[in-house]
Amino acid sequence: MSLSGFLLRWLFALVLVFATFNPSGYSLFHWVWPFTDEQLPLKILVIILFFASYLFYVSATVKSLGVLGIIILFALCGTLIWLFVDQGWLDLSNSGILSWIMIFIISTVLGIGISWSHFKKRITGQFDTDDVETN
Repeated sequence: MSLSGFLLRWLFALVLVFATFNPSGYSLFHWVWPFTDEQLPLKILVIILFFASYLFYVSATVKSLGVLGIIILFALCGTLIWLFVDQGWLDLSNSGILSWIMIFIISTVLGIGISWSHFKKRITGQFDTDDVETN
């Protein structure tokens, strides 16, 4: 997989997470909450589409990284944020900054997760496949 392939997968994850919630006030969360009858069928349709997109990304991430890999990746991102705060490069006093950081971290984990099988194949030459029962 090329760098552009990874960046495209990560960009789609970033758009998905950003469209779900962001501090600007223009997101699925802000459109749906509080849940009213106004445009209810459209809201439910969009929620189902978002749910399906997350199911695709999260299932691919869990299959390729595993739960331990996801925990390690979140721990790495958290430690980097801690380092940036400790060095004075990042100020978390503004809750909006923390929201943007979380959007970036979640989309990065999803982007790496959906691309990990390609990276692993490039590095080791081994293919990841789903378990298939044979008769």
